[in-house]
Amino acid sequence: MLAILNRHIARPIMAWRAGSRHLQYLRELRERQYDPAEGVRHRQIEAVRKLLFHAYETVPYYRRQFIAAHFHPGDLRSLDDLKQLPILTKADIRKYGHEMRSSTFTDQPTTLKKTSGSTGVPLQVAVNRDSIEWKTACTIRSDEWSGYRMGQRVAKVWGNPEYQREGVKGRVRNFIVDRATYLDTIGLDNDRMREFAMRLSKRRPGLLFGHAHSLYLFACYCRKHPEFMVRPNGIISTAMLLHDWQRNVIEEAFGCPVTNRYGCEEVSLIACECEEHRGLHLNADSLAAEVLDDRPGTDEGSLAVTDLTNYAMPLIRYKVGDVVTRSKRSCACGRGLPLIEKVEGRDADFVLTPAGKLISGISLTENFALHIRGTSQVQIVQESTRHLHLRIVPDEQFGCDSEGQIEHLVRDTFGNDMQYDVELVNAIPQEASGKYRFCISNVANDYLQKMAS
Repeated sequence: MLAILNRHIARPIMAWRAGSRHLQYLRELRERQYDPAEGVRHRQIEAVRKLLFHAYETVPYYRRQFIAAHFHPGDLRSLDDLKQLPILTKADIRKYGHEMRSSTFTDQPTTLKKTSGSTGVPLQVAVNRDSIEWKTACTIRSDEWSGYRMGQRVAKVWGNPEYQREGVKGRVRNFIVDRATYLDTIGLDNDRMREFAMRLSKRRPGLLFGHAHSLYLFACYCRKHPEFMVRPNGIISTAMLLHDWQRNVIEEAFGCPVTNRYGCEEVSLIACECEEHRGLHLNADSLAAEVLDDRPGTDEGSLAVTDLTNYAMPLIRYKVGDVVTRSKRSCACGRGLPLIEKVEGRDADFVLTPAGKLISGISLTENFALHIRGTSQVQIVQESTRHLHLRIVPDEQFGCDSEGQIEHLVRDTFGNDMQYDVELVNAIPQEASGKYRFCISNVANDYLQKMAS
């Protein structure tokens, strides 16, 4: 009953008072998601053409780029024509951000979205209000593919709850509208997980939401304590790679499929699994995506996106910094939204071997970390082309044979010239956001940037 009242009364009232059209957009998005692929592409071409004209006429940076490329927005006939324009990098945004603002929005309020990404270097993007409302609707639509319905309780395994920074107003909104309860991932421990599990077993959430690794840790706790029956309608993993071994544990612990969602702060939702859980649907209603041909001989490539809705600071062919796998399939769910097979990871989630071979972090989880006996957690940090620092959280089974396995795996995976050292730790350190990274390699990131330049 509370969910119904929230969905049909509380949320519409709050949206009306705020002047937000996101619920109106949500109804439109729900209706159009099953449109055929041809119709989706046609809408994208029209949206890209409109954005390009806007950028050419009102954004100094893009007018200069278009002229240098001998390109006019009227030349666009297909999405492939975008390839005539240069790739936009994070470095470009940091250097030319002030020239990327549209003159149309000089006197209009915009929201500044800030992120440090995997590099720790801050990035700032201005977004107009209508774009934010549209992106909010896109996100809610993808949330509902998990089995969750808007208005139900939400349990978040997430750091620094935003509503707490908004005082009384934020707490009231969270209690009435968002209905979210948090397990703060900053300073996570067994006592907090016990309290959270107890709360969720008494009040079943419609959605369990969080970082992949944090969800995994909470699932491990709940498996050890079966007295807590946490049974959400849907689970969404986001903000970092979801590995198959993590998915299996989470699904076993909570009796519910995990929906993998992918996005970034700069453009919001990029792709999400549907109820089929075979590949991720690109958010074609909000962006045009292309997989770059920078991994010859494979179906993988760096992802570049064009944000179709942010007119305050257009992002055209923006290289997100992630590597994905192409898909030529259509989905059995019937949606016309295009697919990618999976997200391989960030550029920095690769290791560069002394022989010049790139190995993806997601492959290392399955073919390296899982084969070391007696480890609860592993983190690989590449400090130079010929040296790895391995942080390992050992359990009671870790011993001499584990050290032998590590030596064998390093030689077999990275070659005889790779040196390494092992640090046994009680826990892998979190980033400021509360996320965990399995593989960190600025060496590979620099190498990939040079390859693409």
